[in-house]
Amino acid sequence: MNIAAGGSQAGVGVNLGGGSYFTFGNNRLEARKLSMATLADTLARFVDRPILDMTGVPGNFDFDLEVTPEDYQGMLIRSAIAAGVTLPPQALRAMDNSSGDSLSVALQKAGLKLEPRKAPLEVLVVDSALKSPTEN
Repeated sequence: MNIAAGGSQAGVGVNLGGGSYFTFGNNRLEARKLSMATLADTLARFVDRPILDMTGVPGNFDFDLEVTPEDYQGMLIRSAIAAGVTLPPQALRAMDNSSGDSLSVALQKAGLKLEPRKAPLEVLVVDSALKSPTEN
């Protein structure tokens, strides 16, 4: 799979190859030719918990999901945090205005639903790391 990504203040776009891509900008997630598993992985980038595909639905689909400006901003901030970006306190406070409700509404319009569940997840824990000098 060839993944190319680009981002800006206006949002992010990821080309997954084979005509499959998603863009997230201007309060809208546009996805083309995504499997349900890829949609779940994509959404997990922008929320504060893992999302698993439990639909069992095969095939690729097109999605257009609109969220409120507050949820859009919160989702972008969560994505940056998950990517390890250090943000100033005022950016983190902007997440207080984000409820995430508009994402659930957009998914329901597409015939999908997020359900909170407890499920086992594989987690990699790094107890320590040593920095060893390497030759150039």
